[in-house]
Amino acid sequence: MSHSHPDDPAVVWHPVSVTRHMREQLGGHRGIVIWLTGLSGSGKSTIAHALEKRLYEEGCRSFVLDGDNVRHGLCSDLTFSGEDRHENLRRIGEVIKLFLEAGIVIITAFISPYRSDRERARSMVPHDDFLEVYCNSPLEVCERRDVKGFYARARAGEIKNYTGISAPYEEPEYPELDLELDTADSTIEDCVESVVSLLKNRNVMEA
Repeated sequence: MSHSHPDDPAVVWHPVSVTRHMREQLGGHRGIVIWLTGLSGSGKSTIAHALEKRLYEEGCRSFVLDGDNVRHGLCSDLTFSGEDRHENLRRIGEVIKLFLEAGIVIITAFISPYRSDRERARSMVPHDDFLEVYCNSPLEVCERRDVKGFYARARAGEIKNYTGISAPYEEPEYPELDLELDTADSTIEDCVESVVSLLKNRNVMEA
């Protein structure tokens, strides 16, 4: 049954004829959100793309939403202020809902420094469809990996609102509920294997 937008009756939500369950049956696996969070340089993007390749090899349909790439298009109008960070992740939350309906494993790689934003993203989809993966690496390790020199520029005051230097990062309060990766001492391969094991344990893909 169609229903109108509460603020604009001309905007009507149309019912679908092909359901998410039907799309998942076609793909042979569940759709799910794998939300990678952590400091810049903690390995989020590297793990995300390595995981996508592994899932492709396993026959799973997946897609990576990377923080920098999204800011070149969907969120190109946003700054790194607190307010715009919130809006950036609100938009991402709407996008992941669409990917879930398509029955796809959606992998996001965003610093997403505020717990409230991550929890809002989680609340936008069914609870079992959201896996928060904390890429945990000490700040000094992330700074050593920073070949572009952003941390140094942030410490020099050239970049404002830089997470870990002039803006906060709020660690997950209960990372053990989903997954915490030690990205300082673990290999990319080990991190990917940990995520794949979690997906199999949650019956997203066959063990």
